[in-house]
Amino acid sequence: MGKIRVLICDDSAMVRKILTTELSKDKDIEIIGAVPDPYAARDMIVKEKPDVLLLDVEMPRMDGVTFLQKLMKYYPVRVIIVSSLAEAGSEVAIKAIEYGAIDVMCKPGSMYSVGDMSEQLIDKIKAAACVPESKLKMLAESSALKSRQNPVSSSMIKTTNKVIAIGASTGGTEALKEVLERLPANIPPIVIVQHMPQYFTKAFAQRLDSICQVKVKEADDMEILAPGKALIAPGNRHMQVERSGAVYYARLYDGPLVFHQRPSVENLFFSVAKYAGKNAVGVIMTGMGKDGAAGLLEMRKGGAYTIAQDEESCVVFGMPKEAIELGGVMKIVSLKNIPDAIIEAVSK
Repeated sequence: MGKIRVLICDDSAMVRKILTTELSKDKDIEIIGAVPDPYAARDMIVKEKPDVLLLDVEMPRMDGVTFLQKLMKYYPVRVIIVSSLAEAGSEVAIKAIEYGAIDVMCKPGSMYSVGDMSEQLIDKIKAAACVPESKLKMLAESSALKSRQNPVSSSMIKTTNKVIAIGASTGGTEALKEVLERLPANIPPIVIVQHMPQYFTKAFAQRLDSICQVKVKEADDMEILAPGKALIAPGNRHMQVERSGAVYYARLYDGPLVFHQRPSVENLFFSVAKYAGKNAVGVIMTGMGKDGAAGLLEMRKGGAYTIAQDEESCVVFGMPKEAIELGGVMKIVSLKNIPDAIIEAVSK
């Protein structure tokens, strides 16, 4: 495979320069252009056929989300949204993912170093480049047009001391939505790591909370895990589960990147293995890399029931594949069957 050909579309000359400089340091990436607006990007896309498009959402002449909708309808391409850290920008970026963007990344700024930004963005670009063209149309289908699915049966759920831990990365935002909107309100507590930058996780949690029966929110430090509630690790913070007596709670902390990620699925899974043991259910979903594979194996060794999303339904079959090959997975299922598999596991 040759270099990954990347096109940058951002109205800020400074951002275009930083991204071009940082990404060009990687031997596997070639910047084929850096343009200021969607009209110039459209011409470059038709002419150069980039592997990945980095797209800002707030630009003159045409905003990035409108351009993305048109692009995915007529000329599907792998898109990563590169947005500001502002909360308003993060809400727009989440909407862009619903319209077919593969991932989201924040621009470099005072709260997010250029070094960390470039390292994580390079990983996201490489993950996006692995998404088969055949799955781009699947991503382009707006979730807003999908009818809400009925929750699976909850009559046999046993909530006592159960914890559900889920890890996902590339393609995970829409996959998590499909899973969580089918889980009933009396589901045992859920803890989630989705690789996503700071601020974006809050907007993502709010979006899920508006469509799910379970309460979905960005986790707070020392927050108690409770049935019917799903906690999403904040971007740029690691999250682990701890226990005091019969009460589980979430701990948030800083620390080095793990597999280039913060939050890390690995850290979450290892903590769940330690404190919940056989009372846990672990789920690893679509994503690039190894994050969570060893942690899921540790959960299985501790008696937890472990589930992996299958290759066909994954946007990127990286993390589940690593977990399967390591021996940490007890059941492999399609995305549509993950809610049923979770219910079955917590009903034992």
